[in-house]
Order: sequence, then C-alpha cells, then structure tokens
Amino acid sequence: MPEYEFVDVYVPRGVTRKEATRLLTDHAEYGHWELDRLRLHPDGSRRVRLKRRIIRQVHATW
Repeated sequence: MPEYEFVDVYVPRGVTRKEATRLLTDHAEYGHWELDRLRLHPDGSRRVRLKRRIIRQVHATW
C-alpha cells in the first residue's frame, strides 16, 4: 500500500479561478503534487489538500 504525504493550501476569496488553477498547476508540475480534496466555502475561499507519494529507498546489503 503506497504512503502519501499531504499539504493543505488555502486560497483566499479574492483569487480568481484562473489564478487558483495556475497555483495548483505549479504545485503539480514542480512539486509532483496531485489533488486529493478541494473544498469551496460559502464566502468563496477554497481549501485544497494536495498529496504526493512517499518513495522509500531500499538499501541493499551485500
């Protein structure tokens, strides 16, 4: 079963949809994050949870 790490990003209500998309795209491209959950609040702000897989290295002993 893969392990994930999470980060929460808060996008205030004044940020346009296009700017929010650009912000999340940058996280995805450069940080290898993917969207886990997006919550849109009644005031227009967004709370986004991003996740990425934790890759553990296996040390070989010879």
